[in-house]
Amino acid sequence: MQEKEGVTKYQLHYTAGPAIEYDGLVALNAWRKQLHKLGLIGEDPDRYGGVDFGNVSVRVPPFGVASGRRQFLVTGTQTGGKPELSVSDYALVTECDPDHNRLVAQGPVAPSSEAMTHGMLYSLDDSLKVVLHVHSPDIWRCARTLGIAVTAPQAAYGTPEMTAEVRRLFEDVGVQRLRVFVMGGHEDGVVAFGRTADEAGVALKFQLTRAYQQSSSAL
Repeated sequence: MQEKEGVTKYQLHYTAGPAIEYDGLVALNAWRKQLHKLGLIGEDPDRYGGVDFGNVSVRVPPFGVASGRRQFLVTGTQTGGKPELSVSDYALVTECDPDHNRLVAQGPVAPSSEAMTHGMLYSLDDSLKVVLHVHSPDIWRCARTLGIAVTAPQAAYGTPEMTAEVRRLFEDVGVQRLRVFVMGGHEDGVVAFGRTADEAGVALKFQLTRAYQQSSSAL
């Protein structure tokens, strides 16, 4: 049975509030626009029951472990269908506790159902500033052939099981080098991450090109 898309599975403590301005959204939105044009983020009546898919995030200051905070802006729930986003389409996550499946956020829109995975990655490497979650059937199908790490198929998105899988995969230096992994229990789900939007975006497009080549050679 296909997993229902767009359902928030973590404990969300959300407070409506004003949009958050941050310079880092400029580069992030530029990449998101590209990903939307490629069909990696969007809304399609023939895919996932017509529910929006894909989300992106960027960390906001203060950075550094000493601050004790890893806040990030993440696209709001059901914003995938929009070709371009504004600051009003982002939620600010102020607390993320994967071990207790709890997330605290504020802003003009509630955070994406995938926000917990974003938060897990930021907690594993303080140098990471951007996470991209897209849906690519091409990469998803070719992942193992391409040498891309895959989370366990029984780990559903937005659950403690998924965050545990992300932690496990991140121990592999290969995952850290590729900056991409596939979500085995989340149809077409692919995650890329980096210190900048460019680093994450280039890593993702590189694997997409490899997947296209793989598919072409199989014809």
